[in-house]
Formats: sequence, C-alpha cells, structure tokens
Amino acid sequence: MKTNSLYEPLLLEAAWEVCNKVGGIYTVIATKVPYMMERWGEQYCTVGPLESEDLPIEFQPASDYSDAFGKAVLKLREAGIKAEYGYWMVDGRPKVILLPVYSMAAILPKIKGEFAKNHQVFIPNDTLLNNVAAFGFLITELTKALSSPEVTDKKVIAHIHEWMSGTCLPEIKRQGINVKTIFTTHATSLARFMAMNEPNFYYKLSTINWRVAARKYGIEAQVSIERLAAHNADIMSTVSSVTDKECEYLLGRKADILLPNGLNIKRFVALHEFQNLHLKYKKKIHEFVSGHFFNNYTFDLDNTVYFFTSGRYEYVNKGYDVTLEALFKLNKRLKQAGSKITVVMFFITKRPFHTINPLVLELRNLLEELKQTTEAIKEEVGKQLFEVAATSGEVNLPDLNQFVSDYWQFRYKKTILSWKTKYLPILVTHNLKDDQGDDILNFLRQKQFYNQPDNPVKIIYHPDFIDSTNPLFKMDYQDFVRGCHLGVFPSYYEPWGYTPVECIAKGIPTITSDLSGFGNYAKSTVRNLDEKGIYVVRRRTSTREEIIDQLTDYMYDFVQQTRRERINQRNHAEGIADKFAWQTLGRHYMEAYRMVMEKY
Repeated sequence: MKTNSLYEPLLLEAAWEVCNKVGGIYTVIATKVPYMMERWGEQYCTVGPLESEDLPIEFQPASDYSDAFGKAVLKLREAGIKAEYGYWMVDGRPKVILLPVYSMAAILPKIKGEFAKNHQVFIPNDTLLNNVAAFGFLITELTKALSSPEVTDKKVIAHIHEWMSGTCLPEIKRQGINVKTIFTTHATSLARFMAMNEPNFYYKLSTINWRVAARKYGIEAQVSIERLAAHNADIMSTVSSVTDKECEYLLGRKADILLPNGLNIKRFVALHEFQNLHLKYKKKIHEFVSGHFFNNYTFDLDNTVYFFTSGRYEYVNKGYDVTLEALFKLNKRLKQAGSKITVVMFFITKRPFHTINPLVLELRNLLEELKQTTEAIKEEVGKQLFEVAATSGEVNLPDLNQFVSDYWQFRYKKTILSWKTKYLPILVTHNLKDDQGDDILNFLRQKQFYNQPDNPVKIIYHPDFIDSTNPLFKMDYQDFVRGCHLGVFPSYYEPWGYTPVECIAKGIPTITSDLSGFGNYAKSTVRNLDEKGIYVVRRRTSTREEIIDQLTDYMYDFVQQTRRERINQRNHAEGIADKFAWQTLGRHYMEAYRMVMEKY
C-alpha cells in the first residue's frame, strides 16, 4: 500500500469505453492502466457501461467483495442495481465496475425528467442519449455508495471522461456527494461537427454561438451535457492546447490542466531489434502487395516504400483530402524525375461494406496456390538432383526441366495463367455500400488515378480494421505499422492524435500538422523535428495550396532518402519515443489528482 498522502484517496476512472472498445478513448484508458496501477494499486478502479446482460470477454468477475469498491457494488445491488465487479483483462489488470445501463428502461423517464427539472437540459428519446442518461445516473449512485461512511473513510476522486459519462457531474454537485471530480474532454462534440462542415472553423471559433450551432447540427443535448460537465467538475481538463481553445469558446470554461495522451512504449536493448521487426513485417506487406499488383504488372519491391494513413473516416478532419491531392502531385513529380522508387499508399479506415471484393480474395488464393506449386517443384527437383549427384558422379549441372513431372509443369502454367489479369489493380479492397458517394474513390475517379503501371504512386484503400484475423493482411495493426516506412496524418481537426504517436513509438517517421494536439505538443517539446522523423505541416496559417505543397515536399524528400538515411531516421524516431510514453506524460494526471485533492 502506498503511504504518500496523494495515494490515500480512492480513485474511480469512468469512461464509456472502459471494457467497451469503440474508439480512441479505449486506447487512452487501457494503455494508461499499468502506469496507474503502479502508482495507485488497490485504490484504483475503472468504471464502464454494461449495455446487455452479456459480460464483455475482457471482464473477469471478482470473488472477493471485501474492499471498498466491492462493498459499494454490494450496496448498489441491495438497491436493485445489478452492477458487476471484477477485473479488466488488459495489461495491468485493474479493478473494474460495470454499470447496467440496459436495465434502466423502467426508470429512465424519471431519470431524464429529474435531470431536465434540475439542470434545464432535455434529453431526447435516442438510444445513445438514453444510455448516456442511465450511465450518468448509475455513476452518481456509485459515488454515493462508495463515499458513504459504512463503505470507506477515505476520500474519493471521480475522474470522468467525455460527455457520455458526464451527466453525473452536475448531479454529484447538486446532491452534495462527498466526492471530488475531474472532467476530461478529448474532443468537444460541437467542434468535431463544425470542423467537418464549416470553412475556416478555427478563425470563426471565438464568435460561435454554441446553442445556435448545436441546434443546426442536431446535437444540442450532447453539447448541453458537455457544458454542464465542464462547469460542474472541480477540475476541468483536456488533452491539448488546441482543444483548450474549443473548451474556452464552446464550453465556456478553459481547462485547469492539460492531460496529453501517452502510450506504453516498449524499448529494445539493442537498436537492431526494432529494425529487425520492421524488416519482418515489411516482408508480410510485400506479400500482400505482390498479390494485389503483380497479377497485372510488377515493380521492384526493394525500391518500394510504404506510406499509410488510418483513423476515423472524416475526409476533411483527418486530412484525407489534402493527402490525396499531395499524392497526385507526388506522382507527377516522381514521373518527371524519372524516379525508380515506387510508393504504395494505404488508406486504412472503417467504412460500411458488403463483402471483401471477391476478385481480391481470388487473386490472393491464386498467389498462395502458385507459392505452394513452386515449393512442391522445388522439393521434387531438389530430391532428384541430390540423387543424381550422389549416385552418378556427374559434375555438370543436368537439365533441371527433366526433373519436373508433367503434372507440376501443367499446374505451374495453369496457375500463372489463372492469376494474370488484364485489368488494373483494384483501388478498394471491399465492395462499399456507398461506392458512388465515397469521397476517396470519387477523388481517384476524378483524377483518373487508377494504379496505372507507369504511376510511381499506387493506392490501396482498405475500409476495415487490420488485425490478425484479417484474411488479406493476416497481421495485427501494430505490426502493419511497424512494416511501413511513413505515417501520413496532416489532420485539420485532431484534438490529440494517437496514430502519429503510435508511429513514433515503433520507430516509424510520421507526418502530422500544427492543428493536431500531438503536432502542437511535439513542436514545443522536441528539437530538430524533421531529423527525429516528425514532419509538421503548417496548416494554421497556410492556404490550401501551400498545405498541399508542404505535404508533397515532405513525401518527396522522404522518398529521396537512401536506405541508410531511413534506418538512421527510424533510430532517431525510436530514440524520442519516451517523450510520449505514459511514464513521461502520466505525471500530468498525477498533478491533476493533486489539484483536485486541494478542493477537499
């Protein structure tokens, strides 16, 4: 047990994505757990929603309810709330309480009615908003139970993430529950909508009427809940100085402290270890690329570099629009320069689709069949060649064709003929539900950017997650990142930005922007950014054409690097990864908890 006075309180950390993977906040909480457990130990507990009677795979029930968190759960059960207590099976294995939002239907009208009466916020009849109302009510009841004298005599901190958990904050204050609170917004609801739809959003920010704008986008309830949470928390926080401006103008309260997001960084004793991993996973990407392109034409894989972007499908916010424009310019520039380098750019983002394109699967299967055929021929030839060498004493190499049976020769020719096609390599790996309305595809069609053989820049659009069960890549996303050469994330709206941080953590150079929280933070904390593998596009003060030109220049300069220079840059990137580890950035959370304890 820790003895420092900072660690005497109990700490609840509540988020909609605890034990419930739906977005980036899951990564924030889950990767921070080992750091939190090291500092808070048994006095730390996470809190998440339970949307059905089925328990998440990541949940392991507890058998001992003798600690304060267990006693609070038993107290909830006595009141008819079927809360679950156990362990979240992520690295660090924290305690977790799951609150049954699914069981609140009968009293939901009362919960929403009381909330409207007490806080003048009407919550419409919407599935997510109903669950949010229920979750906030249950967190309130949990804090009431946990802080009661019969459960514990310790002080209690409740750290609430995002508006989906936020309806508890005004209620905790109104009811005078003896709990001190922190609210963290990772991205304001209104800014995300406006950045996607309003030109020059950042220039307009200080003049926006939040209620008028929220009504325009149909999110008045979400924004109202978020504002209530911000104003009723003892400590207000957000993830970056970029987002703090949103908080000031859209929520009406500046952050008391910034809480930048870290990652668990695994450092290698020897530099060659992570370089070897890059080589290992690059070869797996080679296999995918061979299967995707070589049925029509080939290029030199040893002179091929892999770029990628990934994240939520927000065409403008994530910078997909300027990335495509820059790739088109890069293609022209490489052609004009007579470059021998091929760039394969992956767009990895989730979109509704019917199925994987059957042609993509068929080509992959035919390539695998060709691989098996060549392996069989190699084994047949090798065995007979050895027998001839050992028994005949023949010095000259015999005609190897005579060692390959008619069956294998026929199968070899048949497989190659079946695999080769006349159509250009496919742009998108899946059959999208809205193929004609997809912005990425429409750009490629407009520019006739169709993976032509003479294009140095190739595009692969993969509208699904990558993991080890993926039949196309057969590798985890983290390993895919390791196998690439450059991550491209010139976001217009990005409160923090985990994807470029993940690149640096794996020694992969990355492009970001000064409008992203990460890019802004990196500019203020890292010297010689380009040398360290962090390229920051100046989006804040540049015109659209200037942004596209900057991005094109960054990519072109990267392509011109020698293999030795790329290896050195990966070493530099991996060398600064600790700056973005929880072991470094977690101190901001500790300071927030110190600040909130002063409110007692």
